[in-house]
Amino acid sequence: MAKPNSSSKTDPAAGYDLNTDSVSSGKGHATPTRRAREAANLRPLVSSDRKAGNKASRAKMNEAREKARVGMANGEEKFLPIRDKGVQRRYIRDYIDARWSVGELILPAMFMVIILTVINNSVIQSIAIFALWGFFLIAVIDCIVAGVLIQRRLTAKFGAEKVQKGNRWYSAMRALQLRPMRLPKPQVKRGNFPA
Repeated sequence: MAKPNSSSKTDPAAGYDLNTDSVSSGKGHATPTRRAREAANLRPLVSSDRKAGNKASRAKMNEAREKARVGMANGEEKFLPIRDKGVQRRYIRDYIDARWSVGELILPAMFMVIILTVINNSVIQSIAIFALWGFFLIAVIDCIVAGVLIQRRLTAKFGAEKVQKGNRWYSAMRALQLRPMRLPKPQVKRGNFPA
């Protein structure tokens, strides 16, 4: 590239100066060196303002926690705990959520028994307690029946050697919870049994 001449040359025919830089080409500055770019991107590992840094990290953690909570409630596989992961556990959840379970009514029944025990009549209190024990027995039988049915369905669908252990316990624990309190939330309506 030639060095521009310091003396001013004009073209008499055109009537303009040949040495002016009125038309500039390029970006207007030199390309920064690698060292300059790295220095511009350099940030301290620990911020100089600890309060702001702590607040930002807390907000980031809360956002991640909320995302995981919503994902788990919706049954997204990557947010589920190990206990709930897998195709078989999903099948069990869908099967239990599709049926009516006696165990769902245990919590309301216990609440009713507590109310009935407040009444100052020993006969009513005794009847309420025995009714609650009978209700527990029916709920346990219902959980056993559901566990056997689920085990048969899983064996038919996935094969006996591929069925996970603990499926009966998992189904019983889900069947004993009120439907709105189950986590992950039910994904199927009642009566829509999985194939």
